[in-house]
Amino acid sequence: MIRILDKLFLFFYSIITAAIAIVFVCIGFNWIPESGVSEAVGEIFETEPLQVTLLVIGIVLFLLSLRFFILSLQRGSSSASSIDQRTDFGDIRISIETIENLALKAASRQRGVKDLRARIHAADSGLDITLRAVVDGETSIPTMTEEIQKAVKQHVEEIAGIPVTNVSVFVANIIQTNTYKSRVE
Repeated sequence: MIRILDKLFLFFYSIITAAIAIVFVCIGFNWIPESGVSEAVGEIFETEPLQVTLLVIGIVLFLLSLRFFILSLQRGSSSASSIDQRTDFGDIRISIETIENLALKAASRQRGVKDLRARIHAADSGLDITLRAVVDGETSIPTMTEEIQKAVKQHVEEIAGIPVTNVSVFVANIIQTNTYKSRVE
């Protein structure tokens, strides 16, 4: 939810900044005469509701700028999510993307699987792997999914050395095979 709000704030911030930039460009090219700028500034100082409006807009823009500055520092310092292990010889970091690829490789070896996606959740007890699959519809789904679960668990634990606590398989759809009707003349 916060990420959606940040995108919305960034959208409005960009529009307001672009509008201010256009006004500055127009003033710089003398498309807005000096007398027009003087009248606008004079109007601002004479009208109290306009002053309050500009004050509120200025504070909001400052707060948005501060928010985006803090976000830029946070995202810049964070690295790709990974699983960290300590051994006698040093530290090992395995990215979540690597684990996803290992799971996909093991699952794609099973017959009847056509399209796969993986999502990994790392917990203290081990990895929770969720696979989304599209299958051919000609292989028994319970048998195939059980084989996928075993293969993925074994492959990830063997290659990465990280315990897998759960492998969930979600069969999203089946591939429709093209059937050709014979034409009788």
